[in-house]
Amino acid sequence: MDVRRLRLLLELSRLGSMHEVAAELGTTTSAVSQGIAALAREAGTPLVEPDGRRVRLTPAGHRLAEHAVTILAAVDAARLDLDPAAKPAGVVRVAGFATAIRRSLLPAMDDLARIHPDIEVRIHEHEPTEAFDLLGRDDIDLALTYDYTLAPASWRSDHQVAELWSVDWGLGVPARERRADFASYAQRDWIVNSRNTADEEVLRTLASMAGFTPRVVHRIDALELVDDLIVDGRGIGLLPHGRASRRGIRVLPLRDPRVTMRAYAVTRRGRDRWPPLRALLDRLTAGEG
Repeated sequence: MDVRRLRLLLELSRLGSMHEVAAELGTTTSAVSQGIAALAREAGTPLVEPDGRRVRLTPAGHRLAEHAVTILAAVDAARLDLDPAAKPAGVVRVAGFATAIRRSLLPAMDDLARIHPDIEVRIHEHEPTEAFDLLGRDDIDLALTYDYTLAPASWRSDHQVAELWSVDWGLGVPARERRADFASYAQRDWIVNSRNTADEEVLRTLASMAGFTPRVVHRIDALELVDDLIVDGRGIGLLPHGRASRRGIRVLPLRDPRVTMRAYAVTRRGRDRWPPLRALLDRLTAGEG
């Protein structure tokens, strides 16, 4: 298949109009229409169908557009690989959770600013499910995500994953609490994440093993607010060890089973050969080495 026609199809899937594709690529609507028609003949199946005065992609068209993302990225990577003078330059869009941004991304950006000043990193703060959606739509280039040993992530076939670091989690309770038995907290109110279900899955697994169903009362995203609720006696929840929590909080260890959160850098397969993204990934992994 002609990769130029694949690019037409990919832009049509993104913009939804042959006229807009023509304007975007500096050609004519007729040329776009002819290119899509030729691609359909090469594919042996219709790729678009009428939708009022516009057209829309057929199911086959959508599938081919998804393949086009990987194919065109590989072509671009090949061109760059054959250019020994190419310097990493461009905008890298990153979506990630706050802890990974602070711990991994910001130090990597400091290094990049010195080594590759032509790379610009743009940050979006998102939980894993949100970041995966953005990655799948090509709205970002890199997702910083996490999972737990008791709630492992489900990776897609086109995900390329690098583990960055891990941290054990425990039970966050008021500092006056001394009980280490998880079951002894069965009657307490519980706090879970408002934007991701993984820690609630971990909590419900631990509670089931201890013989009770937790009463989830609060759903909070910011760990600092979780700290405040715990200190005020309004609930308890899972918190990472080693973090500077607000005074008045004790993080009790969880040993049977142990709970570990794992942080990852996730890209679309094959995209890591793009020099600006490769440079950022190298700094991220070197920083945790």
